[in-house]
Amino acid sequence: MPWWLGLLLGFIAGAVIFFFVGYQRKVKNSEGKIYDAEEEAKRIINESIKSAESKKREALLEAKEEIHKNRTEFEREEKERRAELQKQENRLRSKEENLDRKTDSLEKKTDNLNKKLAEADEARAEIERLKSSELELLEKLSGYTVEEAKAYLISTVEGEVTHEMALKVKELEAQAKEEADRTAREIVALAIQRCAVDHASEITVSVVSLPNDEMKGRIIGREGRNIRSIETLTGCDLIIDDTPETITVSSFDPVRREVARLALEKLIADGRIHPARIEEMVAKAQKEVNAVIKAEGERAVFETGVQGLHPDVVRMLGRMKYRTSFGQNVLNHSIEVSHIAGLMAAELGADVATARRAGLLHDIGKSIDHEVEGSHVTIGVDIAKKYREPDAVVHAIHAHHGDVEPQTIVACLVQAADAISAARPGARRENIENYVKRLEKLEEVSKSFPGIDSAYAIQAGREIRIMVKPEAVSEDEMVLLARDIAKKIEAELTYPGQIKVHLLRETKIIEYAK
Repeated sequence: MPWWLGLLLGFIAGAVIFFFVGYQRKVKNSEGKIYDAEEEAKRIINESIKSAESKKREALLEAKEEIHKNRTEFEREEKERRAELQKQENRLRSKEENLDRKTDSLEKKTDNLNKKLAEADEARAEIERLKSSELELLEKLSGYTVEEAKAYLISTVEGEVTHEMALKVKELEAQAKEEADRTAREIVALAIQRCAVDHASEITVSVVSLPNDEMKGRIIGREGRNIRSIETLTGCDLIIDDTPETITVSSFDPVRREVARLALEKLIADGRIHPARIEEMVAKAQKEVNAVIKAEGERAVFETGVQGLHPDVVRMLGRMKYRTSFGQNVLNHSIEVSHIAGLMAAELGADVATARRAGLLHDIGKSIDHEVEGSHVTIGVDIAKKYREPDAVVHAIHAHHGDVEPQTIVACLVQAADAISAARPGARRENIENYVKRLEKLEEVSKSFPGIDSAYAIQAGREIRIMVKPEAVSEDEMVLLARDIAKKIEAELTYPGQIKVHLLRETKIIEYAK
């Protein structure tokens, strides 16, 4: 065997022996460490058990102390609760005792009250017996029954009250007239003097003059085609009668009547009268009338100094140039009312601008034709609201004929200015038939009261003179009767200005000496 192989085997055997010896040593070291670890573990476990038992004992002690503390607190609260309940029971017991005492007292009082009521009933019955006996005695002594005595007392009291009422009415009227008439007359007179206007009134009939009667035939045209064209385009009726060299234009609408009049004048001046020419002239006349309407509205606004009116409202004012009321031009009337209301407002220290504006617009509803339903007051209020006029102006329009009670000084001034403008001499006219009917109605209303002997309308209906029966109406009753008649006239009649109610009572005694 070679040497190196033996050397190799010896080396291998030594390595094996070294490894085995080292392994045995490691095993012994590991077993020692394990034993030490086990001993340490046992020691730690024992210490933990001891510590846990100590903590357990401490926890038990703390729990016992807490339980004892809670039990003590609960017992204290329980004692307090029982004490409070005991107090409430005592209070309830005392209240029950008081209630029992009050109930007993109330029962006693009720018994006493019933006794007193019974005594009062007996006393009332006794009083009734005494009263009836006294009434019988009074009836025997006076010779009047109870009803007769009542009637006598009532009539006496009524007479005294009527007399005192008449004296009070006279006193109040005298004071009011003494204080108000002087100032009112000064203001109205000053306003009228400063507002001078034309007294002439306009007519409502449009008449077109012709150069000759031959022109009537040309206006009528072949088979009436020309006159039919004019009437259709203008909405007016042409009245061609035996009146020489004259044609009358008839229409309910003054604007249409003015358009027809202008168109006829243009056709007569031109001389060419046929349907095409008629249509052209009517269109030109319409433009001219619209221009006049606009110019008249602007003139009214300029004259009265009213600013900020809507252009549509200005045109409505211009349309009123062709409207009349009792023969009075409505536009001129509105301008006049605006001036008078402004002047009186200045005298009283009221709002002059608002008074003028309300006076100018108070009859704006008359510019609308029959196609809109309602009175001119209602239409005027709607127009003012539509164009956002101030509330004071709307109210003045609404109240200027008494449809509503005036609530502002401007409304009162417009109402007064409207009456002044309508009642001044020459401002309005009415036909004889309406005039006679108004006078008859005035006398009829005056005679409708008892105790009236006769009534006569005088001073062109400005005064009603009434004769009363002296045996039916006393002097004191005349004051009240005059007021009642005036109120009924105001309620039932429509008239310009004011009507004086004049009552006369005359007593005559005739005796003959023989």
